[in-house]
Amino acid sequence: MKLPTGTSSSNPSPELTARQAEGMARARLQAAADSGGRIDPSLTARQQLAQLQMANRETALARVAEVLQQKGGSHELLLEIKGRTLAVNVGNRPPEVTAGDLIKVMRANNELQLMGKLAASQESTVARALAQRLPWQQNLQSGLAQLVEAMQGGIKPTTRPGQLPVNSANIQPLPAGAQQALENILSRLPHADTLTPGAGKADGAAGQVKQWLAESGLFAESRLLQTGQKNAAPADLKLALTRMVTALLASQNQDGAHFNRLTPTASPEFQMAPLQFPQTATPAAQPPSSEPANAGQMLRLLAGMLNRITVNQLHSQTLTARAGAEPGTPVSTQLIDLPWLNPQQEPKIAQLRVEQYEQSSREQADKPGRASISEWRLTLSMDLDHAGPLHFDVSFRYPAVSAQVWAEKQSTLRQVNEELPLLRQSLSDLGLEVDSLDCRRGSPLHTQTRLEHRLVDTKA
Repeated sequence: MKLPTGTSSSNPSPELTARQAEGMARARLQAAADSGGRIDPSLTARQQLAQLQMANRETALARVAEVLQQKGGSHELLLEIKGRTLAVNVGNRPPEVTAGDLIKVMRANNELQLMGKLAASQESTVARALAQRLPWQQNLQSGLAQLVEAMQGGIKPTTRPGQLPVNSANIQPLPAGAQQALENILSRLPHADTLTPGAGKADGAAGQVKQWLAESGLFAESRLLQTGQKNAAPADLKLALTRMVTALLASQNQDGAHFNRLTPTASPEFQMAPLQFPQTATPAAQPPSSEPANAGQMLRLLAGMLNRITVNQLHSQTLTARAGAEPGTPVSTQLIDLPWLNPQQEPKIAQLRVEQYEQSSREQADKPGRASISEWRLTLSMDLDHAGPLHFDVSFRYPAVSAQVWAEKQSTLRQVNEELPLLRQSLSDLGLEVDSLDCRRGSPLHTQTRLEHRLVDTKA
């Protein structure tokens, strides 16, 4: 598969005024931003592959976004690969792939070679859906921060080539439906003031935590099935983001088909390790934008956020479905990104990994006649403003509990160690046997997922 190359000129026609030329230049830049990272086909093949940061002989998973037939009978594929969109020529023979297919490609000098196609089978249905969304995940923390910025500062109308640049007088408020959905999200997020020490023993605290987890978006579709109607569904992060999409599309007189064609905005950390959960690296803070976003950019941002939630859903489903395939694997896994607000009302993210392990056959043999008791393991990772990154590993098999805390700052490590006796007493007051409590400096070595390779190797 060869990459199309050509030449393009950015010099304005002499008939254009300086102001018109400036407006067209800005419009071209805006169009490039709205294209969602499409690589310029006028570049050389080497330059296009360099933008993918793809080394020679390196393989990657790509999604066929569109199959185009050119004049003269040649065919061109539009591939989504590594968070970018790339056009490749496949010659006059019709390609053996269709839009939506997942393929494995390898760079061979300045060309891409087709190594194989992910087969369609019952086993690979979820894997295909998961792999399709992997490169297009948007971090919920930075995504919510940009949505709040748009709610406060408004959005600008989408410009087209030839139009003059937008000025401050053209800034429009976020559509009412989108603003209402975002306000509903923010009003129901956990707040730092509700997470003070000792709050967990208060009446109703367990129910509050359960509600936060239920509204995280991980259970959106199952809750829709229970309620029967979308509008009657309880508050849910994924459904609220979907309502924002609907409101933005309506304000632009567009439908869902337009949204499906958009290339979602992706966060770099999810392109480097798309399935690692929790993420050990803290995402870089997004610098404030010099000007408001437009509706197209907001829709691409929302598409990436929805993909992030969907990836967590499909990843949880895949890990649970493969329970027992390897020794020591959990029988149930749930991966949750839980947004919350710090004292400055800024969105933050807590990453939760909840796993259930059944009692082993050896343990059952040692204690005959005793009912099997599951072991639950909780991994919690979050980055606090002053305390820095914190990681919690908790194991619970009634009535025993143990916990290990990791702090990257020395001052935080000292503070946590001072609070451990209070935590031990609080757990004992709940009737639990505390096996061990420990705090260490640094961060845990989480097991690297091997699921990414299996997505490519799945066969019919």
